[in-house]
Amino acid sequence: MDSKKPEDTCVLVTGGAGFIGSHTVVDLLENGYHVVIVDDLSNSSPRVLDRIHRIVGDEAFSRCTFHEVDICDRAALEEVFARHDVDRVIHFAGFKAVGESVEKPLEYYSNNIGGTLTLCEVMREAGCKAIIFSSSATVYGDPDALPLTEDSPKKPATNPYGWTKWMIEQVLTDLTVADPEWDVVLLRYFNPIGAHPSGLIGEDPKGIPNNLVPYVAQTAVGKREAVHVFGDDYPTPDGTGVRDYIHVCDLAAGHVAALAWMNGRCGVEVFNLGTGVGSSVLDVVKCFSEACGHEIPYVVEARRAGDVAENYADCAKAGREMGWKARYDLADMCRDSWNWQSKNPDGLGA
Repeated sequence: MDSKKPEDTCVLVTGGAGFIGSHTVVDLLENGYHVVIVDDLSNSSPRVLDRIHRIVGDEAFSRCTFHEVDICDRAALEEVFARHDVDRVIHFAGFKAVGESVEKPLEYYSNNIGGTLTLCEVMREAGCKAIIFSSSATVYGDPDALPLTEDSPKKPATNPYGWTKWMIEQVLTDLTVADPEWDVVLLRYFNPIGAHPSGLIGEDPKGIPNNLVPYVAQTAVGKREAVHVFGDDYPTPDGTGVRDYIHVCDLAAGHVAALAWMNGRCGVEVFNLGTGVGSSVLDVVKCFSEACGHEIPYVVEARRAGDVAENYADCAKAGREMGWKARYDLADMCRDSWNWQSKNPDGLGA
């Protein structure tokens, strides 16, 4: 595969109207790439496109095209590839609620794995064999040792959502074995939070949030009565679960770094994207309270099945190979989350 400059590179972003996808699209456009967004808007708003436009300006946004397409729809996806000379794909699209995946396993396997298989088949037919996959630290399961490195063993998943990440990684790895021309990067995220500093885009979950920080933010703005803390008897400094939270803008920058790194390569590579610093649930509640200027109420409940006590990353490989390192700390993440939530208390709407 020949290497290309950003201004000569067309990147198709599945799920590009979502939380992480939209921030990555901003970073791609600001770095000169041509971007094709494919999103079925099942968990996002079309209004995010206007917000992206406002952030990047007219010239950069002129290099962005949007198609409302479900990646499981082969004919529609083939039409997108027929209309654009796509060089690489960043694959975010997928259902992502852990609890819902337990209730609807068939829907999760069908959408997440089936959609990825369709995407890869259409890519192959179009002669595009370079993909960055939005994976997760969930593939490490309950860790044997911390911090987690890319060589830490993958463990059996604890829910169907986690299994879809696990299996898609395997599918893409097997693909590179069968056809060495494929260029695959697996990015294992830890816990993305925060929002664009402009306050124009951020995490906008539909219904009751499944993740901690959106729930904290909605409690801070008065939409929820209190934050639910699941377990305060873990073997951690304050008894609550410890996670590696990463600013979504750092995560977006990690995808742009991966695009530059994979340019012209073949094979499969794995990178952790996190800060390398663990923060507890109560650390987040306290930090967010400082960001919003008032105490956020919380109630302690029983542990949830499948939750691990601690989970944080060793991200030295991403720094060594791609020149990427997280720039934002927890205070920055909470500040930007509050800025987004306070300016958009009801999100972006339909």
